[in-house]
Amino acid sequence: MLVATDVSVLARKAPASLTRRLGGTVPAAGPRRDRVVFVVLALIALAFVLLIMGWPTRVPVVTLAPLVLLSGLYLPHRHLVGLYILIGIGVAATIPRLSGTAMAETLMVSAMFALMAMMVIVASSRVRVGSTGFHGENLFVELRDRIARSARLPGLPDGWTAESAVRSANGEGFSGDFMVAELTHNGRHLEVALVDVSGKGKEAGTRSLLLSGALGALLGSLTPGAFLCEANRYLVRQGWEEGFATAVHVDINLDTGDFTVGNAGHPAPVRFSYGTGTWEILEGGRGPVLGIMQGVSFARTEGTLGMGDALMIYSDGIIESRGHDLTEGTDRMLGAASEAMIRRGDSVADAVVSQARSGEADDRAVFVIVRG
Repeated sequence: MLVATDVSVLARKAPASLTRRLGGTVPAAGPRRDRVVFVVLALIALAFVLLIMGWPTRVPVVTLAPLVLLSGLYLPHRHLVGLYILIGIGVAATIPRLSGTAMAETLMVSAMFALMAMMVIVASSRVRVGSTGFHGENLFVELRDRIARSARLPGLPDGWTAESAVRSANGEGFSGDFMVAELTHNGRHLEVALVDVSGKGKEAGTRSLLLSGALGALLGSLTPGAFLCEANRYLVRQGWEEGFATAVHVDINLDTGDFTVGNAGHPAPVRFSYGTGTWEILEGGRGPVLGIMQGVSFARTEGTLGMGDALMIYSDGIIESRGHDLTEGTDRMLGAASEAMIRRGDSVADAVVSQARSGEADDRAVFVIVRG
């Protein structure tokens, strides 16, 4: 038994956030903390302004730059603007006492005001998520980690090998493609759903998180035939402007090798026959994409995996690219998969993802399960 999961879209982007590296020493956010930090930083700013006015040749205006940066990271927007107004008044008051050429003084002061303007813009972007400091970074880290956990494959019984790989467009930390998998029926069945939500990278990150949680909860809670119907109802209820998604759902009986596949606007799964050494495209069981309309149904394709047979599902980034025919992309994918199957020691998922027709321009995901 072998289970391999490549979530390199996230794993390669897995450095801990700064708050984590600091070991939780950053104080907890709150109104009281904000007021205390504001007062402390205002007093420090006043002290620096007095030093600059008293010793302009030894304490230049740029000494305030670290304070401007620190306050921009940890103060909420309202307090930040107030502090910068105070600093601006102080900087303006020091101008007559500055030494050096008029050009140098102008550049130095202008740079300080430009830095404050930039930090105000950065702080404004954090207002949308209600975070200060590095908490916004933590939100993205948690989002990324949860999607990664949902892509991990469960342990399978002897006689089965499964692997998956998910890669994001242009190496970003988030992917519009995700996968959820679960052992059901007391471990006798494996259910896998591979989903491609609209958008790429961070644009699709939030939708991927919501859908991965919802669809992961549906696995095993419904009959295979009802899974895509309920997933469609959930997506329609969200009312997202770009809330559509394609998906393929596989239910495999690990005792007999029987499987069923449901398809919601997704590229057709393929089945490898060990006896003939060829791949068969499973065109049946195709339905509309998820999230467009209520009341649609999804037919399912049935089949059986014998010893040495394999079943593979994948996202459109594997076979699609601008200026190329889908048939060419499919042939390219099946050729890479066949070579890896023949060599037996190679990862089929890695081989398929690495030769993807779209290259780094699109999100790519693949799941392969082999019997025997």
